[in-house]
Amino acid sequence: MLRKASSLFLLVLLAVSLAASAFAQEITFSSTQFVPIEEQEFARNHILAPFTAETGITVHLICEDDGPFFDRLIAEARAGRAVSDVFGTLHGNVPILVAEGVAADLGDITSIPGRTYISEFVNLGKMEGKQVYVPWMQATYVMMANKKALDYLPEGADLNALTYDELLEWARILQEETGGPKLGLPAGPSGLFGRMLHGYLYPSFTGYQVQAFNTPEAVEMWEYLKELNRFVHPSSGIWAAMSDPLLFEEVWLAWDHTARLTAAVRENPDKFIAFPAPAGPKGRAFITVLTGIGITQGSQNFDAAMELIKYITSPDVQVQVLEGTGFFPTTLEAVDHIPEGPEKILASAVSRQADSPDGIVSLLPVGLGGRTGEFVPLYLDTYQAIVVMNRPIQETLDAQWALLQDLFESMGAEYPNP
Repeated sequence: MLRKASSLFLLVLLAVSLAASAFAQEITFSSTQFVPIEEQEFARNHILAPFTAETGITVHLICEDDGPFFDRLIAEARAGRAVSDVFGTLHGNVPILVAEGVAADLGDITSIPGRTYISEFVNLGKMEGKQVYVPWMQATYVMMANKKALDYLPEGADLNALTYDELLEWARILQEETGGPKLGLPAGPSGLFGRMLHGYLYPSFTGYQVQAFNTPEAVEMWEYLKELNRFVHPSSGIWAAMSDPLLFEEVWLAWDHTARLTAAVRENPDKFIAFPAPAGPKGRAFITVLTGIGITQGSQNFDAAMELIKYITSPDVQVQVLEGTGFFPTTLEAVDHIPEGPEKILASAVSRQADSPDGIVSLLPVGLGGRTGEFVPLYLDTYQAIVVMNRPIQETLDAQWALLQDLFESMGAEYPNP
């Protein structure tokens, strides 16, 4: 009897031990995000440690620049031995991983409970007939207004569905009623106005960032800009960011990167409202710097890796990431979890913009290598020539288009979306 009891005890102990070892999994998460030391500490202590405590799954986080990230994942794929289980990187990097057989098919991610991923971002994660990543984090540019400007909004205009024609009318009314220009743009040497030109205005008016550069639709856009410039604050040419001009009420209406608007809304959240960029004839174009998170082909820990992805894109965790790094959520539910205050003001605008029914997602160009720095200046130089120096529109566009074509063709780069 004693021997039988002892044997039974050993069998139970072995079963418990095997179950524990099966449960206590370890996965490796390779990422080009969270590279700064303080962000790595934030990710390990505030995101991954609670995940391990909740699931028993230990996560080894490797944060590195693009070069070593690609080298390691591609080497693992070619060797047929996936050491990394989860990858996180910018959207523009994912096609390389897909071409090298690194990214696994995740299946239908829209069925994940409690996650309404922004549909356009889900579509961007589909490559070669597979869902290769889940939308993870985003950064973008939106508009912000002093609430006093709302009294001058054109009749019938919807702030969350504003058009560029309505923006022009709004700027005109503000100038005439207040005695001076109240629209500001970050068009200084360190400003980001060039992003508005190639990623917002061009696709909104022509449907493309590059391909329709010198078309009749583009001419119409530049004529619009010349008219809009009549109501733009003249100091826009020296401003690098719009937070201070908004705070000091030099302008009441502005466009900029969310990171460069944060200071204003944090200092006085009751004073400002953020909202999506306007729409043009082709739609509401906006830039998103999108990151995706996926699973490597051949991972022996697919289920555990998927548990991490579900956790890291849960509403509460997305809010933590926003507060810890400034990257915005990619799920609609996350906005409801953000406490009232500065982050919610911006996040609500970011979410509404990303989920606009007429939205057009603009992605930054990839593949330009050492000539990447030439892209935005081509648009800024065009603005200077046409709007500031009043040179002929079509002639200027034709000359700049030749330079733009040469840039992409010489580097063998594809035109960016759209």
